[in-house]
Amino acid sequence: MYRALVTDKVHPAGLELLREKGIEVVEDLEAYKPEVLKERIKGFDVLIVRSRTKVRREVIEAADKLKVIARAGSGLDNIDLEAAKEKGIKVVNAPDALKNAVAELVIGMMVVLARRAHYSYRKLLEGEWEKVMGFELAGKTLGVVGFGRIGREVAKKAKALGMNVIAYDVVDLSETAKEMGVEFTQDLEELLRKSDVVSLHVPLTEQTRNMINRDRIKIMKDGAILINAARGEVADYSALLEALESGKLWGVGLDVYPEEPPKSEELLKLIRHPRTFATAHIGAQTEEAQRRTSLEVAQRILEALGLQ
Repeated sequence: MYRALVTDKVHPAGLELLREKGIEVVEDLEAYKPEVLKERIKGFDVLIVRSRTKVRREVIEAADKLKVIARAGSGLDNIDLEAAKEKGIKVVNAPDALKNAVAELVIGMMVVLARRAHYSYRKLLEGEWEKVMGFELAGKTLGVVGFGRIGREVAKKAKALGMNVIAYDVVDLSETAKEMGVEFTQDLEELLRKSDVVSLHVPLTEQTRNMINRDRIKIMKDGAILINAARGEVADYSALLEALESGKLWGVGLDVYPEEPPKSEELLKLIRHPRTFATAHIGAQTEEAQRRTSLEVAQRILEALGLQ
């Protein structure tokens, strides 16, 4: 019998599917800690994680039976892919399941920030009646940085709002963009110069770390909005705070952070800024998305084990 260890909270639908196929599923939400996981992983064929669990080389090398590492989500930056490859361990994820949930949150952030609805709400709570002035998204240009599954879903929804969309990616996706009626560029600075709203949808790599820095923020339009629902480290949050305080940026939307939960004084200052709309990494947190993710990753595990 195959055994699967689950170290993060995963929707039960996929876990039940694995059990129906004869796999023993053990949920241990304390095993996400590296020093615990190194010991706990022994005897398991499958490891199922979300973003909280860091599957580093030392964990993979400590595994004695591991055949599959499954990420119940899209990003794989919390898994040492090279170490897994060296041991012949398959790594699977669920890249399609979360795109709609994340895209909807991004669109919601765009609307809230453009109309400064979050600021208006704060003022009402404080007993003040301030009719804040915002702007409409229709006719504005959205720059999508990273034109993968989520980026394309955001572009599709933005076009439905009447926005013009320009997309950037290191891979030439010009044909895909053309089919969607989206302008495409492989020049990030061109996108930043043209966009009223910039939304980040890139994985965390050495190339994307701090890709939105002070110099690139200077290139952006005065009064632009920046949204990050990708990874906290792809933008320099100190630079974002400076840009808000100087008035360079109209607003910032954040769902991800370099440290989660945020603790540093500077990061908390950015989150509390009246022109920031921040959420606690809830991009994928819908019932529908979590169910889809769980079922999709379970299917991929079964395929990897030859149990389909």
